Formats: sequence, structure tokens, C-alpha cells
Amino acid sequence: MTSIRLHHSHVQGALSFTRPSTGTLRPWRLPAAEFRLFPSPDDALVMRAGCPSGVRIRFATTSRRVDVRIRPAEPGAVSPEDPFVADLTCAGVLVESRPVEQGRVRFTLESGQGDETTEEGLPVYEIWLSPFHGTHLESMEIEDGSVFDVPTDDRPRWITYGSSITMCRQACSPARTWPATAARRLNLNLTNLGFGGQCHLDPMIGRVIRDLPADLITVKLGINVYGGATLGTRTYEPAVIGLIKTIRDGHGRTPIGVITSILSPPRERVPNALGCTLEDYRAMTREAVSRLQEHGDDRLFLFEGSELFWEEDAHLLPDELHPNGAGYELMGIRAAEQMLPRLIG
Repeated sequence: MTSIRLHHSHVQGALSFTRPSTGTLRPWRLPAAEFRLFPSPDDALVMRAGCPSGVRIRFATTSRRVDVRIRPAEPGAVSPEDPFVADLTCAGVLVESRPVEQGRVRFTLESGQGDETTEEGLPVYEIWLSPFHGTHLESMEIEDGSVFDVPTDDRPRWITYGSSITMCRQACSPARTWPATAARRLNLNLTNLGFGGQCHLDPMIGRVIRDLPADLITVKLGINVYGGATLGTRTYEPAVIGLIKTIRDGHGRTPIGVITSILSPPRERVPNALGCTLEDYRAMTREAVSRLQEHGDDRLFLFEGSELFWEEDAHLLPDELHPNGAGYELMGIRAAEQMLPRLIG
């Protein structure tokens, strides 16, 4: 077997990388050089940025087998409830999901698994990393004599921002989060900025999205602001407007979709510490989008959370807040069929 040291050029969906003292590569979903500018209680936002939801290794090879040496940044966090697994996809199709054991995961690659190839005819694969466990990447091993390449990628670039419901800790496996499911179905190059508990419309997040290349952008807003009571009737609408205007500074004509919260029965009509219900936040989100549209933003679109997940799906909401794995896949299918095409077309 031939060993290839993993480099940032092999990885998609990450914004930055660090190399711990072990010499491994760790992907982050925020710029590492600016971590001190993303303050939150207990540095929770940066911690969530270390969870590589949507991050994957993308490569092309003639090898019939690939071994990837990876390990969790915090081995003690791995449990039956939060397993450390990786997914192999080819041309958007989930080929195999496997646990990472003793720092290694092995996938068998078969010809004809997908129709996405490089100009030289090499099949293109993606290995998706855990949406919840920080990950250290070490190396890939392929069969001796095999060709290995980093393929170019001309797929439309999609950035999505949101809460734990976008990070998708409860997904069945890494490629089956709702953003990953939608991206695979529509052949999109995904960057997932879903941060569990940390979607509070931080100005720095707006700047990050502003400066990233994107062909379509979605922001799913409301649930963390409700739960944390961080923005109320005076501040929430201006924060939504400010977030979109900041993004617009770098994406003047890029389609942006604003998505209201999905169903959460205990929160729909129960006021939080600031006196706002979840439905109040939906109403304020609608008003902010309406004002921006009236102000001339004809590339801004409003989507209701009910288009992704609503009362008929409540049996897939075990804690009445987060969908289970089947619920996330259903959201991804609906996003691909009913929502994102309006931004792509």
C-alpha cells in the first residue's frame, strides 16, 4: 500500500486547518486565525466549528481499496449515542458507512459506482466526516501502482448557516445530514455552517459568509435566539437585516434563502425570557425579509420551516426539538425538491 499524507487540498467544506503537535491535520468550519473574535459562553461557537459537519475528503483514484487514518480529537466523547463513523459517496450516492476503529477506516472502491469522473476518466469519491466529533486527519493508503488525484470541482457552491438542526448531530451518518442529503441530490459543493446552540446572528459570521465564494446561500434562523433569549423585539429584526446586508457586501447578486424555524411544539406559543414565542420569531423573520425585499433585494427569498418539517412529521422529533436521522433525511429530500431549485435556477 502507498501512503499519502492528507493535505488541505484534499478536503472540502472546511474554512481553515491546524496541525496539532501530532502532525495531523484538523479541519475547522471557522477561520482559525480569528478564533478570538468569535466569543461565546465557554467558547462553544469555536468548539462547534471543530465538529466537521459537511466536511469531506474528495479524491479520484484507480485503487480498489482505500484506508484512511483518522481519529477523534476527543476520544472520550465517542459513545454508542455519538459513534465515530465515516461515509463513502460516489457521484452523490452513498456507497458505504463504516465505523472508524483504532484510528482507521477502510472502504472498498468498485468501478461503475458513479458517473462522476475526472478528465482522465478517474472515478471521484468523497469520504464524509462525523458531523459531531472533531477529527484529526493523518493519511490515506491506496494500492501500490494506483493513480491518485485531487479533482477539480465546478459544482455550484452552497453555504448554509444555522443551528444544531443544520449541524445534525442526530443524523444516521455523516452524508445523511439534511444539508448533505440535499447537496448530494443536487450535485452541490457544500459548506455547512451549522453550529449547535450557536446560531445567534453573530456579526462575525456574516463577515465569514461575505468573504467565501458562493453560488447560493441559505440561513436558517430563530431557534437558538429563542432558546438563548439573546435577541428580542427590539433587536432581532435589525440583526437579521444586518446579517443579510453584511453578506450582500460580498454577494451582491447571489441568491439568498432565509428559512424560518421548523416545528418545536413546546416552543411554538410559550414565551421565552424576553417574552417572544417561536412563532413570534418566525413573524419577525418574515418582516425582516419583507423589508429587505421592499428595499430592492430581488435575490432574497423567504422559505418557511414548515416546507421542511412540520406537524405531520412530529413523530420524527423525539425530543420535540431535533429531528432524528430519518427526519433529517426527509428535510434534505424536501430541500432538494422544493427549496434549493428556486435558488439554483
